[in-house]
Order: sequence, then C-alpha cells, then structure tokens
Amino acid sequence: MEEVTSGVRVTEVDWHSRKNGAAHHTQEYPGPELVVRRGQVFTLRLELSRPLEDPETIIFTVETGPQASEDCHTKAVFQISEPDVGQNWTVVEEAQTENTMTVSITSPPNAVIGRYLMRTRVSSRRKQNDRKLGEFVLLFNPWCPEDDVFLDSEEERQEYVLNDSGIIFRGVEKHIRAQGWNYGQFEEEILNICLSILDRSPLHQNDPATDVSHRHDPIYVTRAISAMVNSNNDRGVVQGQWQGKYGGGTSPLHWSGSVAILHKWFKGRFKPVKYGQCWVFAGVMCTVLRCLGIATRVVSNFNSAHDTDRNLSVDKYVDSFGRTLEDLTEDSMWNFHVWNESWFARRDLGPSYNGWQVLDATPQEESEGMFRCGPASVTAIREGDVHLAHDGPFVFAEVNADYITWLWHEDESRERVYSDTKKIGSCISTKAVGSDSRVDITGLYKYPEGSRKERQVYRKAVRKLFGVEAPRRRTRVRRAGSRGLWREDLMEPATKPSVTGKFKMLEPPMLGHDLRLALCLANLTSRAQRVRVNLSGATILYTRRPVAEILHESHTVRLGPEEEKKIPITISYSQYKEDLTEDKKILLAAMCFVTKGEKLLVEKDITLEDFITIKVLGPAVVGVEVVVKVTLINPLLERVEDCVLMVEGSGLLQGQLSIDVPSLEPQEKASVQFSITPSKSGPRQLQVDLISPHFPDVKGFVVIHVATAK
Repeated sequence: MEEVTSGVRVTEVDWHSRKNGAAHHTQEYPGPELVVRRGQVFTLRLELSRPLEDPETIIFTVETGPQASEDCHTKAVFQISEPDVGQNWTVVEEAQTENTMTVSITSPPNAVIGRYLMRTRVSSRRKQNDRKLGEFVLLFNPWCPEDDVFLDSEEERQEYVLNDSGIIFRGVEKHIRAQGWNYGQFEEEILNICLSILDRSPLHQNDPATDVSHRHDPIYVTRAISAMVNSNNDRGVVQGQWQGKYGGGTSPLHWSGSVAILHKWFKGRFKPVKYGQCWVFAGVMCTVLRCLGIATRVVSNFNSAHDTDRNLSVDKYVDSFGRTLEDLTEDSMWNFHVWNESWFARRDLGPSYNGWQVLDATPQEESEGMFRCGPASVTAIREGDVHLAHDGPFVFAEVNADYITWLWHEDESRERVYSDTKKIGSCISTKAVGSDSRVDITGLYKYPEGSRKERQVYRKAVRKLFGVEAPRRRTRVRRAGSRGLWREDLMEPATKPSVTGKFKMLEPPMLGHDLRLALCLANLTSRAQRVRVNLSGATILYTRRPVAEILHESHTVRLGPEEEKKIPITISYSQYKEDLTEDKKILLAAMCFVTKGEKLLVEKDITLEDFITIKVLGPAVVGVEVVVKVTLINPLLERVEDCVLMVEGSGLLQGQLSIDVPSLEPQEKASVQFSITPSKSGPRQLQVDLISPHFPDVKGFVVIHVATAK
C-alpha cells in the first residue's frame, strides 16, 4: 500500500490463531488461516508504524463475497473510538504499548458466514488508503446462545460438530449393520472445498451478491447444500447410480468417507464424482455442514417409502407369485434410506418447530425446481403438519405412509391383498452421542404405530395435504393403470386372512453358502383349509428393485384345524452367485391363496453375512508407528485372487492405503498386517474394505484410542 508521510499505519497483524482457535473450537482446522465462529469475540495484535495520537483511531472494514455492501450485511465498517451499540460488528481495545495494540473483535450472531477480507485505516486529517490485513473464515456457532444454530449440550456439540468420524446404519430392519464413515471435516483443504460448494451453486452463479447476503440463515445454507451435494440440476459433488453398473467410476459401496470424494470433485474442476447412493450423499452432506459449524447427524430409516405421487400411500402391484410389477408400481419401499438431520431454529415457522430438521441430498424428487429436500422440521413430521416448509409431505411419507399391496390380474383388474410387510418407517436410527451404539429415534418422527394418536396424525396429514376438511367429502386419487380410487378407500385396511405366514431362516445366511429356510404357515381357524403357495425369490438392490429371479415354485398345503406346517426352501449358492449385487440382498415372496378367496402376501428381505475383524497390536500413540492386523475369510467354496484391502482413517494415515491380499483358498481364513502412524490423539476410526472381483465388498471398522506422546 502507498504510505502517507508521517501517517500511522498497521504494519503487521498477529491473528492469535492458536488462542482464538481454542476459544472458538476451531483449532482442528489445518493451515495458517484464522477460523472463528460468529457471535463470539476474537483477538488480534496489531503492530503500528508509530503510536496513535489523539484523536487518531483505527477503522476496520470486513467484507465477504462480490459487491460487498453494508445494506446486504456483507460488509461492515467499525472503529475503536466509537463502539456503537447499533453496529453489527464491534471492536474493543484490550491493551496498548508504544507501537502495538491488542483488540477484541465481535461479529454479530447472525453474520453472513464465509471467507472475509479485513482491512484497516487510521482516521486522521490526512487521507489514507485502506491496508489489507488478510483473510479469515467465519462459521456458524452452536456455542453461541444468540445464534440460530445454538445447541445447548456440550456432549452433543462434541459429537455433532467436532467428531470427524461416525457410523452409518444400513441393511434391513431385522439385520441392521454398522458401517464406519470418515467425515474428515478438518482434513487439508476440506473447509475451502465446502465454501466453494456454496460458490458453485446455481443460486450463486445467477446472483452472487444476493446469494452471499443470505448465508447468515441456516435454512438457506442447508437447502443450498442439499441441492449441491448431488449433481442433478448443477455440477454438484456426487452423481447417483442405482442400477448396479458403476463403469467409469467407483461403486458407492467402496467409499469409506467424504474426504476422497470432496478432493476428487475439487481437483477435477467440479466434475461430479461417480458414484453415490443415499448413505454417500448423507455422509458428504454431514461433512460439509459440520465443517461450516452446523450440528448435523446421519439418520437411517428402515422400510423407507418413496411416495412419487405424494398421496401418503405406497402402492405396490404384484403378480400371482408376489413379484413386483415395475411398469405399474411407481411408488417404492427401500430396505433403508439415509438422510441428515441438522439442529437450528425455524424463524420461518415459529419456535415450536426448532430443533432437528430433516435434510436429504439424495436426488429423488424435485423441490421448487431442484433436486433437494428439506429442511423439514422433525416435530412437524411427528405432528402431521405437512403443509409447512420444506418438503413435509415427502418426508412424512418416508416414515409414515400406508403400505398397500394390490394383486394385478391378467384381465387388468386388481384386488387388495393383506400383506405382512412391516410398517413403513421402522428402526429409525442414528449413532449415539459419545459411543458407537445405535439409538432408535423412531419416536421423534411418529407416535407408536397402530396407536390412536398415530392414526389421528395420519388423517390430519391427509387433510392438510388434500384440503379435505369435511369428513364426508371424498377425494379422487389417480393410480397407475386405474381410473382412480377414492382416498377413503385407500385408508381402509384389507381383511385379515384366516392363515398366517412367516419365513424363518434355518441357518444364518452366509455369503457363498446355500440358503436354508422355511415358510411357516398356521391355520387360525377350527376348520381345515387348503392353501396354494406361489414362491418367488430375486436378488435385489437395497431399493428393493429386482435384479434377477432365482426362485420360482408352487406348493399346495392342507392345514388341519389350528395346524402349523413348514415348507422347506433351499436356494443353492449356484442359483444366486451370478446375480448377487454388492448390496448382498435377496427378496423372497410367497403369494398364498386360501380357501374362500382370501389372499396373503408374505415377504422376507435377506442380507448375506460376511466376516472381517481388525485388531491393533499395541498401544496407539501420536507419532509412533503401530501394527494393525486384519483377519478375513474367503466366503466362497472356490479359490479367489486379486483381492485388495482399502484402508482409511482421519488422524491415523494420510489418504487411502491400498494393500494387495494374497490368493485365498476356499473358505480360507487369512491375516494381513500393515503399519499406521497416528497424527492426532483421541478416538479415531479406522475403516477397512475388502474388494474382490469374485464377491461383493466386505467392510469393517474399529475405533482406536490414540494417546498423546509423552
């Protein structure tokens, strides 16, 4: 900067990065740049070219984004000598020596978040140019009671803001499995990438100044991130793929965390990363929002509805073998679906809707012209207030739609079938605070299934959505292949049949082995009954979309009064081997035709199990090499080669480690050893992923408690 003769100027600034980082819980962010949270004081020490003379004072300017202005709250000018209560930003002089001055600056708790440029000049009679001091990053502040994202629990702030690893639950309702995930929000360049995600948004590209001015609002920011984590409508981070074909990219199951994905997107000049599915979108979104300072967690919903026509029911059309007719079935029920919850106030809805808000970056349906979902208040979902912003009907259906099965006849007529499929939205799960256990949070989303209150809420949601206030007024609903149904007809349950059915596993379903199970039928009446059973089985994706049929057979069973009988079923490995997807899932269906025309559909989702264990051989200490032993089993009855072990873990190793595994004999147990050198203390998560061309991937993780070097 041009120097003014005898004018005083700031020659140097000490950002007190370590002290401010500790006070603002930002010390984990790497690099020299100051990172602070809004609504909280931070300290700077300024070196001056000479002592200030009365009435000289230092004037500060902070600004963010293009065309920064005070009207848009993206620029602030403030000074020491006149601390005005009406100003947004304030500065207080803490200490002064001859040529140095320590000042404390406080940003408002509703300041725009992002990267700021700070300038100073000294007020005097002489005209003086602003001097650029440097840049700093301002984040949301869950520790500040006046911030909309305030979370009043230190334990929860540690978990939902500062924890850089976590657990994502997948599988099926009866067999929930934990997968480790490396959020890595404090890894090199991640903060910069998260800020650039906002700058790549169409909202920013179309009107940069207005977009930045809205970044004070967690509702606006989370909605923008929800759209940008998927690549639909924009050059967002992750491209979805649900067809089981991952050519030209990485299978969603091979990602162990967000860091590699975000780096790839950034270094690839914002080209979408191939490929993701729901847990990948949720994992990346959690990284971005925790990085920006919003308390966020990953939530898994089992038996999750995808209600395409927004009528709060999921209609499944099946043939006489219980197979889904995909050309007629527009709605679907996924084995599981994963989304996020973030914690903040809803100034747009009122304080009763503050707290956890559902956000979903998986591109399923458009919301106001873009593939995004939320924030939808969890409280609003539980109470059936589906008319409130944003995307309430879609989220309500995911957890509480009515599930209706229709038998489609060859003459194109249909008949409602009693189905024993479990209710939509069960075992809604998230990682516990401070431990790796699973917490069931279904009660936050809905009242107990089948209770009077839950039915009241469902009817309330239907009224809110369709505007059906008068009890006798009927609403026409369009359906696939139909002339329409009355909404009240959809709410009437099918008649419960006089025979019950249930699939029961006779042996644990192990990958590479034959499946042995039985269909157990029970006559509930005191009269004999004949039951014709059509069995079908298919390998499926986790969205329950069938891949290939592996079972097709019929049986006729005579049941005496109150008699139970079992139909044994065996599916050999050779039957499912070629068509099993990486999801390792099989869906069995039994369509039962009972005397007197009753019909019953029994279904079972099977996830094949595998084996991997991880053991740390010795104490883990920062800067000290330690050996890790991974034990695995070839699940197949044949020799396999070309297996690779992928290893990842924030604070444990740099990037990903790839280890070739020696060839494995049929069902051979083998061990692989490698060394890691932890760089950060505390609980650290190590993920391992066994990848093979011969069988679907096998994952495992372990939490390693790393001590500080003495």
